[in-house]
Formats: sequence, C-alpha cells, structure tokens
Amino acid sequence: MGLIVQKYGGTSVANLDKIRSVAQRVIQTKEAGNQLVVVLSAMAGETDRLIALSHGASDRPDEREHDALIATGEMVTVALLASMLNRMGHRAKSFLAHQVKIRTDSAHGRARILKVDTKAIGEELKNGGIVVVAGFQGVDENNNITTLGRGGSDTSAVAIAAALKADICEIYTDVEGVYTTDPNLCSKAVKLSRISYDEMLEMTSAGAKVLHPRSVELAKKYNVPVFVRSSFNDNAGTLVTKEDSEMEKVVVSGVSYDRDQAKVTVVRVPDRPGIAARLFTPISDKNIPVDMIIQNASIDAYTDLSFTVSRKDIREVRQMIEVAAKEVGAQGVEYDENISKVSIVGVGMRSHAGVASRMFSALASEGINILMISTSEIKISCVIEAKYTELAVMVLHDAFGLENLK
Repeated sequence: MGLIVQKYGGTSVANLDKIRSVAQRVIQTKEAGNQLVVVLSAMAGETDRLIALSHGASDRPDEREHDALIATGEMVTVALLASMLNRMGHRAKSFLAHQVKIRTDSAHGRARILKVDTKAIGEELKNGGIVVVAGFQGVDENNNITTLGRGGSDTSAVAIAAALKADICEIYTDVEGVYTTDPNLCSKAVKLSRISYDEMLEMTSAGAKVLHPRSVELAKKYNVPVFVRSSFNDNAGTLVTKEDSEMEKVVVSGVSYDRDQAKVTVVRVPDRPGIAARLFTPISDKNIPVDMIIQNASIDAYTDLSFTVSRKDIREVRQMIEVAAKEVGAQGVEYDENISKVSIVGVGMRSHAGVASRMFSALASEGINILMISTSEIKISCVIEAKYTELAVMVLHDAFGLENLK
C-alpha cells in the first residue's frame, strides 16, 4: 500500500462532469490499494470571478478580506468531490486549511507555508477514508485566512506530501507533462520523461506555468517525487526528481518565457554604500518579489540601477520607488512594461562551454536586441522587447536542438 497525494487544477474541476471524472480517477487509485489525499483548486475561472467581485467592492480591497473571499473557490470544489465520492460508496471527508492547520506567514496573497499539521489527515487515513483538502489557502498565527498566490494549490499538495512523507505527489493538470517549451507557442516542443528539481525550479521561476516555483522548492528540500500528468488521459507524464549523471549530458533542457515583466530604472543614483538597500527595503517589506537586478558602471560617482518585477506589482512599486529615489537623490525613475523574459535552462550548462554565446548569437541572427542579462549555474535569462517573445522562443528551441530530447 502506498501513500499518494494527488492535486487537480482548475481545468480538471471546471464543472460537475469533470469533478465526477476526478472522482473516478481517485477511486481507481484507492482501489489499487493506496491511501489517498486529494488537493483541489477552485473551478476554472472562479478565482478570477472572486477577485473581480473583491475589486468591485473596493478599489483597494483590504488584504485580509480579499483572501477570505477568494479562498472560497476551493471550499466549493472539495465539498463537491467529497460528496460525490461518498455517493459512489467511498468514504471521503473534506478539509479546509484551518481544519488541517496549514500554517502560513501573514503575507496575504503570497503567503508561505510554515508547517502542516497532519493529525486530522492521519486519523482519517487510518479509518480508511479519502482525504480531500482545499489547496491555495492557509491560516496565519492569528487564524486569519491567507492565500498562497496563483498556482498555490501545487504548493499545498507538495507541502502535505512532505509532511506525510508520501511516496509520490501527482500533479494533474491540462497538459501531459513538462515540455521543452510551451507547446501552444512552439509546435516542435516535446514532452520530457524526467527533469531535475533544479531545472524545474529554474523553468518555473523563468515563466513556465506547469508548476508553482514554491512547490518545486519544497519538493527538492524534502525529496518528494512529483509526477506531472494530464487529468484527461492516461498517458505517461513527467517525473520531477533528483538529478543524475544522465541529465548532465543534456546541455539545455528547456526554453521558458515570461510576459509578466516590467522594468524599473532608477536614473543617476549616487554610487555609495547603502543606497541599494534604501531603494529595495520598502519593496521587500511589502513582500514583492524582485527578479533581475542590473547596476551600470559608475560614472562621476553616479550609476543607473534597473530591476524587474511582475506587471501586477508595478503600480505599488511605482509608489514606493518614487519616494525612495527622491530620498537618495536620484535623478528620476523610468518604467518599461513592453518587455518579456526568455530563458534557457539545463544542468548540462555546468560542464559545457559556449552556451551563452550560442544563445546570444541565435537572438542576434533574428535582430532581437537584449536589454538585460541574468545568469545562474543552470540558467541564462534575457530581457527583450515583448513583440519578439514568440520568435525568440522558437529560435532558441531550434538553436539547441530541443526537438530531439525525450
């Protein structure tokens, strides 16, 4: 008997018929002799509807009340699935975050899971029941409902799998696995049978939407095998697992892109110690992630400092950075939302030379100008004009022969 955590996304539970199909898949897994915990997202489009309602009630909704509202989407799906399973003759019980005690910090809208209390889940599993848990949500130390951000149900599932020491965490979605790039954008994209935690983490942080970055971080930290599969067929998916020597033979495993980017440039910043901290501390205090940071060479004791954030955060960042820039004596602040980020990822980069020049040459051959560059051990990212996104992805996919991977 194995202990399996399954997560189903919004498209998998979009209506009653699809929830019934999920119930049948759950029953099949249970009847194979497994203990089972199922984590659900809200119905497709429901979270957007709830967000619109929240903003209809207030131009700037209170963060606590906003989270309390949008967390209700998952409450609906877990109750419906548990009801169907019981009707089909399989004992099931739904749990919300405060009932399981999925403890998070208090960063509403982007909360991080701190601890999962497995007592209630464990008792139900011992009694032979199927446990159905609401994803995307948690509770802080004051028992306020928090939400984990878009894709947060992936994180809920992996965190529960880690806490229970589950044998595997299966992520069911509307794609059949992890591809070399977005198959909707590039017809040559191929599905990978396996990918390392580090590669998957870099791909998700670079814009790939298959898994939430925090879920991959947790999977790596607690060594949780994650299997990405389609909820609409039984085809083999992609296993996200520990790196091995075979993976290192592949120089580049995938190309990711992210259109949700905005660039902020603080112009003529005094080049002295402490200035960067004064600029970024207000942003950090608001729990707003900053992606790429580039500082130009100093000229006459002044420099330009550019960084990127999500477009959805640019309004709030603008308010803070204007004040901070004025306080440090910068000349001004410039903004560019007409950008995107393209990235190549692969553990083989550690042991292969010339990868960066190959990437830059491929982009240059199509007249694509690079605005910013950022690198890690296994990733190279370039900020480009948004209109070149699709072309850049296809060119890079061809340049590294990714259609030949498996």
